[in-house]
Amino acid sequence: MSAIKKYRTFKDFYPYYLTEHSTVSNRLLHFVGTLLLLVCLGVGIVTGTWWFFALVPVLGYGFAWAGHFFIEKNKPATFTYPLYSLSADFVMFWDMLTGQLPKKIVAAKTQLKN
Repeated sequence: MSAIKKYRTFKDFYPYYLTEHSTVSNRLLHFVGTLLLLVCLGVGIVTGTWWFFALVPVLGYGFAWAGHFFIEKNKPATFTYPLYSLSADFVMFWDMLTGQLPKKIVAAKTQLKN
């Protein structure tokens, strides 16, 4: 049985997070879930309709967890590192939007090998 590594900084955690999202389809589900939750937040704020806020965790976690349980077949990092995982999802979303994700995945794999 291997011990779970304790990440003390987000900088150390993010490479691990990226390697737990090795398939494009899982990352795509995360992207869609994050995009939809941002849309719901925006619509909720603009319209003042409360139920849009209720959709935020359902969309964000629903899409992400489906990717882990059905595609990656691994345990979501949310269960062990809830705040780092939430932050990492938004960083990964941004990295996908800006085209930086492929480079960061390569760097993460290299960093974790060392």
